[in-house]
Amino acid sequence: MHVPGVGTIGVTFRLFSDFMRTLMEAMEQLNPNKKERSNLMRKTITLLVSFGMLALAAMLLTGTFSGAAGQAPGASGYHVIKTVPVGGEGFWDYLSVDSVGRRLYISHGTHVQVMDIDSYALVGDIPDTQGVHGIALAPELGRGFTSNGRANTVTIFDLKTLKTIGTASTGTNPDCIVYDGVTKRVFTMNGRSSNSTAINAADGTVAGTVDLGGRPEFAAADGKGNIYVNLEDKSQLVQFDAQNLKVLNTWPLAPCEEPSGLAMDLKNRRLFAGCHNQMMAVVDADSGKVVATPPIGRGVDANRFDPGTDYAFSSNGEGTLTVVHEDSPDKFTVVENVPTKPSARTMALDEKTHNIFLAAADFEPPAPGERRGRMKPGSFVILVVGK
Repeated sequence: MHVPGVGTIGVTFRLFSDFMRTLMEAMEQLNPNKKERSNLMRKTITLLVSFGMLALAAMLLTGTFSGAAGQAPGASGYHVIKTVPVGGEGFWDYLSVDSVGRRLYISHGTHVQVMDIDSYALVGDIPDTQGVHGIALAPELGRGFTSNGRANTVTIFDLKTLKTIGTASTGTNPDCIVYDGVTKRVFTMNGRSSNSTAINAADGTVAGTVDLGGRPEFAAADGKGNIYVNLEDKSQLVQFDAQNLKVLNTWPLAPCEEPSGLAMDLKNRRLFAGCHNQMMAVVDADSGKVVATPPIGRGVDANRFDPGTDYAFSSNGEGTLTVVHEDSPDKFTVVENVPTKPSARTMALDEKTHNIFLAAADFEPPAPGERRGRMKPGSFVILVVGK
């Protein structure tokens, strides 16, 4: 455990001792009278000790409060650089960044809030997205899509005006939602019906469904017409064809258990699955082989990969952000667990600035029999983690 200022305090005491010894020698030379010298020494020591105690208290307070105000960057250079109050009621789930349009889309209960990621101002709202989980963006079509878990629908909205264009029906409890630029389709991962709904992004028509054989969590598109999705209840990874809507492979993720978040390094064909037994399963997207399992924090619910830095991230509900460096396609090193805030379990990445956005809130202590306490009103925030 590091105590602020301990190194400085030790050096200060050594300097103080040297100073007192030198002072006593000088007094002996200046005043040979032992009694007068003793009285003078006693007064001098009293003053110096008082001064020293004040200086020591100042150092401790400075160290303590500077540590509380914000932690210095660690090995990765990442740390919380801003906390943006959002407020409002209701729980949240996934976040999505439009790096070109400079917007952050925040799922928040019954609506989606939109934040300017340069000014951190709230600039819009997409209403009536009941039980919203995720947001997918199709910039070339000027459209966005939300998965509405309680309504079993997708809301289609205009990226410029944020106005609702239409809706599409899905399976039961659509959770994650991803856009595939090859087929120009949006896919919802439906938790309760264990399937995926494919929606044509241009007109909102349903193209079909894919039976996944288990409860899907997060998904990723590889840019070549394949969709990969975690099955949380089976600890498996499914690959399916986005055009033909056929499952191509189902791979075990052992030793990973209960995979949640999923991200992909498109260049090196590596998938990053966040697992609830506190590891990140790195998977070869062509063979399904688990090539590495670097440790992560507790309570993961999202993963991201930054191709500009070769960092893979895991946002953990315990209040950490695990940073893993891709040394090579088969070698991965944990760089740091960056302190964030308890409940900050989902995130989005801005590939332009390399900043990470996490959602979090404060909670009351849980009552007997409750898994978690009630969310404190008005405590919802967005954390910005950067360098």
